[in-house]
Amino acid sequence: MRTATASRIFLSRTQPRRWLASSAETSAGTKTPLPEEALNQKAKSPFYFDTGYALFAKRPSRPFPPPFLSPPSGSFSDPLSTHHRSRDRRQWVNGEMIRGITNGDDAVLVGENFIGANDGVGAWATRPKGHAALWSRLILHFWALETERDASVTSIAAESSEPNPVQYLQKAYEQTIKATSSPNEWNGTTTACAALLHYNSKEPGGPLLYVTNLGDSQCLVVRPKQEEIIYKTTEQWHWFDCPRQLGTNSPDTPKENAVMDKVDIEENDVVLTMSDGVVDNLWEHEVLENILESIRKWESGEGGEASEDRTGGAGGGMLFVAEELVKAARVIAEDPYAESPFMERAIEEGLAMEGGKLDDISVVAALCKRRNG
Repeated sequence: MRTATASRIFLSRTQPRRWLASSAETSAGTKTPLPEEALNQKAKSPFYFDTGYALFAKRPSRPFPPPFLSPPSGSFSDPLSTHHRSRDRRQWVNGEMIRGITNGDDAVLVGENFIGANDGVGAWATRPKGHAALWSRLILHFWALETERDASVTSIAAESSEPNPVQYLQKAYEQTIKATSSPNEWNGTTTACAALLHYNSKEPGGPLLYVTNLGDSQCLVVRPKQEEIIYKTTEQWHWFDCPRQLGTNSPDTPKENAVMDKVDIEENDVVLTMSDGVVDNLWEHEVLENILESIRKWESGEGGEASEDRTGGAGGGMLFVAEELVKAARVIAEDPYAESPFMERAIEEGLAMEGGKLDDISVVAALCKRRNG
């Protein structure tokens, strides 16, 4: 804990480092759950993400506290028996299922036009009423909801306007403050990083990516045919190991500190959102080579069954890409003698540190595709 001003105290991530071999396994999937009303929405964009995600938590996620871990209250028309809901352990807020998945203190959300990775500051676990995982997940949930509600995202007819992800994030931040205030008071902070896939309404009408970042999670865009990274976000820090963050006692806000970039991309570009568990353990060239090698392996038939042609990582290859990247980052994270970007930065700050950084590792990988029809 460090003091920014007399009235503002917020947290750096630095905690005692324990090099214990973890028995946890990587979890993975292709999309995070959505409620039926969202699943039934007809997509309007001519482009979509073919997705996969993989997660590794340095320690189990804390359970969400009430009222976030209970089904929404019903009406008098509901059956008197609630046995049919007694095993429902999904998280809820304001009567809605909380979108995304929690990974330690991280949260990820994976949809066909919106992907994100937030990194909750784990030091809140040592403080009363601290719950960084709740903050990272709620910010991402409300951010996705605001995106869904905006006509400029959901309607092709709204060509005169364009998405405003920073405004969506600002509203999500305000709603999270409200949801975690009295009587449900829970403290925490989180970084925020997401990519919204849209399209250019002018000719030639290609895919257009809106990337928003606050803190040190990262978004990368890889162009496999050129074997290069064509875009990456820039980390935002207050000081070493203390990123910009949204939440309790932090001076940062989306409208003042979030950075949004519009990136012209192409079909078959790969977009990744990642927590710093990747970039603290792997250098940029290692991340790039790992992604390209995973795509090559997928195209040659490795990595599992494909749902369609495997070219460029399609048909399930993004799940394989995400899994392989998490595995590589985890090897370094659990090695107390490895060289790592985090170790290098620590030494530059005059700190005696060796090895990788044991942390939650979250990766969302998305292949840009054109919708048929």
